[in-house]
Amino acid sequence: MTLNPVPVDREPAAGAVLLTGIPGSGKSTVAAALAARLRMSAHIEVDGLQEMIVSGGQWPSLAANAEADRQIFLRARNACLLADSFVRAGFVPVLDDVVVRRSHLDFYRTTLATVPFHVVVLAPGPAVAWQRNRTREKVLSTDWSPLDEAMRSELGQQGTWIDNAAQTIDETVDAILSVTAPASGSEAGQPLR
Repeated sequence: MTLNPVPVDREPAAGAVLLTGIPGSGKSTVAAALAARLRMSAHIEVDGLQEMIVSGGQWPSLAANAEADRQIFLRARNACLLADSFVRAGFVPVLDDVVVRRSHLDFYRTTLATVPFHVVVLAPGPAVAWQRNRTREKVLSTDWSPLDEAMRSELGQQGTWIDNAAQTIDETVDAILSVTAPASGSEAGQPLR
């Protein structure tokens, strides 16, 4: 079998979506379902990029940790590089990451070259998120609900907020598509789908 090099890039995708919220808000599940509904897409789970660090990795924590903070931005940078590559190849990237600080969101906005860049915040509330954390396969021992207040304070006017506490996954995806597809159609000449 001979493999001849072929151009990887093509007509760029219409944009990118950053799905954020506190742990337990449904980011990964909804991001995977959203990506599955788009014609050509990629799901970039930013936690997976953190897991690529074999030695010296520092996960985010509620306690102050300068190295963990540095790695938050490292993984965001790598997510943006990957997302831009997918866009150039015609795939809509759906990124999911816990973004609660304005500086973190601003980093995404300045590092990701893709436009339009849709920010969607899943906000089921801290009690629902904590309950989901306790019943899912990927059980978290840390109660991350204090991040909800920080996220609302710093990002309250940013992006599209969806209270998905009582929504099914499909209903949440429909809500995301209703706000991203029309905007991408008017800005980029085609919807995300």
